[in-house]
Amino acid sequence: MIRELFDMERAPDPMRAARGTKRALPKRFYKEASVGATPGGHALLLDGKPVKTPARLPLTLPTWALAEAVCAEWAAQESRIDPARMPMTRLANLAIDRGAESAGALAEEIAGYAGSDLLLYRAGQPEGLVAMQAAHWDPILAWTGEALGARFVLAEGLRFVAQPEAALAAVRAAVAAEAPPFRLAALASLTTLSGSALIALALSRRALDAGAAWAAAHVDEDWNIRQCGADAEATARRAARRAEFDAAARMLALA
Repeated sequence: MIRELFDMERAPDPMRAARGTKRALPKRFYKEASVGATPGGHALLLDGKPVKTPARLPLTLPTWALAEAVCAEWAAQESRIDPARMPMTRLANLAIDRGAESAGALAEEIAGYAGSDLLLYRAGQPEGLVAMQAAHWDPILAWTGEALGARFVLAEGLRFVAQPEAALAAVRAAVAAEAPPFRLAALASLTTLSGSALIALALSRRALDAGAAWAAAHVDEDWNIRQCGADAEATARRAARRAEFDAAARMLALA
């Protein structure tokens, strides 16, 4: 049952759900969700029984606080179980099933974003967008220079600009310092959702909170919404991304 629910290759599509075409959700099959101490950490228990991930590994979390956060998602399910409302569980499954064995590749993928990071490509106009980008992005780049020793070259428009190898090496070192599998998986999720390894690292190092990181990642989108408005489907997509983003930020804080 749980393997079918949380197989990461077949995770429910929140956009399909928003259009009303999601598959039928299974009934809740347990009465109580709780956390129990185990030799390897803190396990999610359903009616006192330990839960396994889709890959049949124990769903064991490194801290009690993180386990409690995952447990709260299960406790909050009502008559049916909706994985789309359980982003912490899905991210924990991903961390356990894939994070440890592919930590090196995952770290390299995160660091790879820095070569063409969102923060480095600026609009030339209109003036309002230019100012918004500078207000949100310049402080993060200042932080990367001071805290990581990574200094980047800005570009206008979409023309690719190669970045200094010293800056990329500094980002790789910062990413490598994130402990697998949980922090690294959370960092990967934040990088993908924001389009920026630099935003993800600033959030990880507490140079930004989740709200500021989200705002920085969505400067261009927010500008367009101000000019043109947003339709219902775009709003649903954004809400789904925000839930994933907040779950990853919370995992960083609790792991």
